Amino acid sequence: MKLGFLLTLITFLFSCSSNNTIKYNSRLKGFPYPFKVQNFKLQTQNQTLEMSYMDLNNTSTNVAVLLHGKNFAGFYWEKIAQDLMSNGYRVIIPDQIGFGKSSRPETYQYSFSQLSINTNKLLSFLNVQNFSLVGHSMGGMLAVTMADLYSKKIKKVVLINPIGLEDYGKYVHYKDPEFFYKNELKKTREKIINYQKKFYYDGNWKPEYEELVTPFARQINHSDWSLVAWNNALTYGPIFSESIIAKLRRTQVPIKIILGTRDRTGPGRKWKKEGVTHKLGQYHLMKDRVSKLNSKILVTNLESLGHLPHFEDYARFAKVFYNYFPKVN
Repeated sequence: MKLGFLLTLITFLFSCSSNNTIKYNSRLKGFPYPFKVQNFKLQTQNQTLEMSYMDLNNTSTNVAVLLHGKNFAGFYWEKIAQDLMSNGYRVIIPDQIGFGKSSRPETYQYSFSQLSINTNKLLSFLNVQNFSLVGHSMGGMLAVTMADLYSKKIKKVVLINPIGLEDYGKYVHYKDPEFFYKNELKKTREKIINYQKKFYYDGNWKPEYEELVTPFARQINHSDWSLVAWNNALTYGPIFSESIIAKLRRTQVPIKIILGTRDRTGPGRKWKKEGVTHKLGQYHLMKDRVSKLNSKILVTNLESLGHLPHFEDYARFAKVFYNYFPKVN
């Protein structure tokens, strides 16, 4: 992580810890991102929304687009973005509609196809016609969908502990968004930390993981929280209603998948269908099954790492990741 931003963030978090009145609105106003944030006005679903993004080293013709996960936003890509720029890449980091500093609409029909369309519109606005995709967690499901829709534009896809490598609709009951909304309204900082600690980090917690929690935890006490919670609820729909397995089978885009094998992220494990014995989120067992879907897929395991291998052990992660993004002129 860039030293200047890290020191700013540490100072900021320290001040926050002694001032519980600090809150963030639905667009994280006041929370510092590591690079300049711009906004793209997007006409979508009969409304005008703003899609926030960071566009770095924009003179390079080698473009990497970084797609965040559901419980995250674009700011957490800082270290990877810095190193990609050092290797000569232009780096574009969008916050999807409903996430981070982008608009959170009162009504929106979320799907990975819709988020793909939005992202493609942003890239067209930025005059980007060919690019590589990096997707983490739910961003992996989005990246695979984009590869399916825009295969001629995409050079390669690199997935970091994506969800969706299991067909959740086969194993779990579909829930009304109201179910998720009620759960979101019950969230606390402690509950967010306990979830990540259990499923991402195998019970371990380091102070640096706080930066992934603080911005979202400080939205809970803001008057915008009900709107944030509703968008959080709506974005569960695509995870459980859309399968990317078929898209992985038919893709013609090279797909590299990096898996921290200790990850146990398994959406819907608490409401599995009757008689289902399949254990969700067993990332240590996924490599062989996923590799067999398509010869275009290459899976690399990172043993003893969890859902965020690029945070837990960046050095080990980098040895694999930058094989796919070597230095360019």
